[in-house]
Amino acid sequence: MKYTKILIAVALSGILSTSVFAEKAGNLDDLLKQVQQGKIRESKENKAREAEFKKDKGRQEQLLARAKQERAALEARSAELEKRFEINQDEIDVLRNALTTALGDLKELFGVLQTASGDARATFENSYTSIEFANRGEFLTKLAEKMGSGNELASLKEIERLWFEIQREMTETGKIKKVTAKVETPDGNTVDKEVIRVGTFNLIADGKYLNRDIKTGRISELPRQPEARFVSAAEQLTTATSGHIAFGLDPTKGQLLAQLVNVPSWKERATTQGGTVGWIIITLGTIGIVIGLLRILFMVFVGMKVGQQSRNLDNPNKGNPLGRVLMAYHDNKDIDVESLELKMGEAVLREMPRLSRFNTLIKVISVVAPLLGLLGTVIGMIITFQAITLFGAGDPKLMAGGISQALITTMLGLCAAIPTVFLHAIMAGQTKKLVEILEGQATGFVAQASEEHHRS
Repeated sequence: MKYTKILIAVALSGILSTSVFAEKAGNLDDLLKQVQQGKIRESKENKAREAEFKKDKGRQEQLLARAKQERAALEARSAELEKRFEINQDEIDVLRNALTTALGDLKELFGVLQTASGDARATFENSYTSIEFANRGEFLTKLAEKMGSGNELASLKEIERLWFEIQREMTETGKIKKVTAKVETPDGNTVDKEVIRVGTFNLIADGKYLNRDIKTGRISELPRQPEARFVSAAEQLTTATSGHIAFGLDPTKGQLLAQLVNVPSWKERATTQGGTVGWIIITLGTIGIVIGLLRILFMVFVGMKVGQQSRNLDNPNKGNPLGRVLMAYHDNKDIDVESLELKMGEAVLREMPRLSRFNTLIKVISVVAPLLGLLGTVIGMIITFQAITLFGAGDPKLMAGGISQALITTMLGLCAAIPTVFLHAIMAGQTKKLVEILEGQATGFVAQASEEHHRS
């Protein structure tokens, strides 16, 4: 291949030299002379090159022979090393068997120490005590690797320290301690805070629950705290110096607390999961309850005035229904009994709309609220079945939204209907009582006028 390249180069050089001579020649004779001279010169050059090629070929053959000798030497060396490797391997197997026989029960000790140190390391990494004792992980890792190799015995000091670390973790489980640690606040800043460690179950600071990332070891304040009763216990524990405090422990080291944090409050359930129907029910229920309470207070106030007026029938007062009915009697007591009766009936009927105002509205709300709850239930079930149709029934979370709306709206409808039914019953009873008082007084005055008329 190398010789072929050289011949191609020579041919190309001859062609190029001929073209150069052709450019310098003035006529055909000059050109012919130049070609002859070029052939003579090329012939000399070619002979020189051939001599060089032959010389180079001999050198290549020498190199090839030397390479073959080196290969043969290396192959012999490789065979010798393979034989020595096999001998060493046999010796290692013999020594390993002898070591296993010599170790005896100590081999089991290696496994126990490796397992104990590995389990202890995993437990300590997940434990809240790591914020105080951060240097034990390296020791346990080295001990587990050492015992895993099985070539070196653990020292008595290492075994005692392993026992000490496990015993200390058990002891710290029942202690409540205050330590200083870096805590990441919800706004992203990291500050040094006094952290209260409740055994290996909870971390709190400033009356708030904290969370520790197992991978990074970073301690951060929960962006959202659990229910008020748990926060109250944390605040009491923060400020307490002695005594006993009821405190909820999280044996899952944060998982249970995270679930409690994610549980929506009643306000969130009503305003978010109830949807549009839930908002309508809440609005109607609020209107009905407020109006009902105000009307009950009004009726109580009117009943007190009517009671005062009933004890002073000779001095009617326009500020109460009974006083206005009495004024109708005093203004028309000189007319005949039939006309007086009509006048008194008219006065009583004139007071009834004022006394029964909003009773119908409260009754309508008490009936419509559960119907709206039923409507929300139907809408929620429609959403649930749509989710099942699109995604199947494998993931309950996809159906949770529709089921939540169905249940929440039903609950809201009942919560709005139950108090409004009671309020309507109370309002209707008070109205009926006042109307009976007015009718009774009006009938009494008509009867009195009739007796006076008969006497005269």
